Amino acid sequence: QVQLVESGGGLVQAGGSLRLSCAASGRYFSSFAMGWLRQAPGKQREFVSKISWSGLNTYYADSVKGRFTISRDNAKNTVYLQMDSLKPEDTAVYYCAAGPYRATSPKEYNFWGQGTQVTVSS
Repeated sequence: QVQLVESGGGLVQAGGSLRLSCAASGRYFSSFAMGWLRQAPGKQREFVSKISWSGLNTYYADSVKGRFTISRDNAKNTVYLQMDSLKPEDTAVYYCAAGPYRATSPKEYNFWGQGTQVTVSS
């Protein structure tokens, strides 16, 4: 079992930055790839980014490529999402999730955090 708790969300103006954190508990955290997904009001949950268990491999949705950076610190059981050049369309609840590296669909992830709200004002 892996328990995940996100933090770092908030209100920011367009063009600003936020850094999300996802703290994990459970002995198998470093065995899992980690992903960030988001869900805007009235929309389906969508993939944002993922990172392999080693941290050596990352992947981004086209909508965030070049603006967001995912990283992890296995010694601290934490994964991060640095979000720069934020846009109003980035407004959503952001979730971290643990699962296989191949995962991009929400149904492929095994464990989820409760989510953190990110609001970008224009």
